[in-house]
Amino acid sequence: MVATLTSLELKSPLKLISFMGQVMQIVKQLKASNCITFKLTGFWTKHYTMTLWESAEASRNFARQGFHVESMKVSAKLSKEIRTLTIESDHLPSWKEAKERLLKEGRVLKY
Repeated sequence: MVATLTSLELKSPLKLISFMGQVMQIVKQLKASNCITFKLTGFWTKHYTMTLWESAEASRNFARQGFHVESMKVSAKLSKEIRTLTIESDHLPSWKEAKERLLKEGRVLKY
C-alpha cells in the first residue's frame, strides 16, 4: 500500500473560496474512488491531504482523471507552492510526521 501526502499553500486568503469549491469536488471524487481512506486539514492559506491506496498505480490513476486532473490544471492560479510525497505504508502517518516528511522529502512545485 502507499500513502500520498500533499501540502498546498494558497497565494492569498482571497483564493480560499475558490479552493474550497475545488476541495469539495475532489472529496466527492475520492469517496467514489477505490481510495482506502483519506484525511484533510488546513487553515487559512495552508492545507494538507493524506490518502491511502492499494498501490502507487491506483493513486496515480485517481490523480490523472476526473475533477482532480482539472483542479491540477488551475492550481497555478490558486497556489504559490504544492508539495507531494508518496510513501510505502499500510496506514496514514500522524499529521506531525506527514508535515515533517513533506518539508524534508516532498517534491516541490512553486508558482
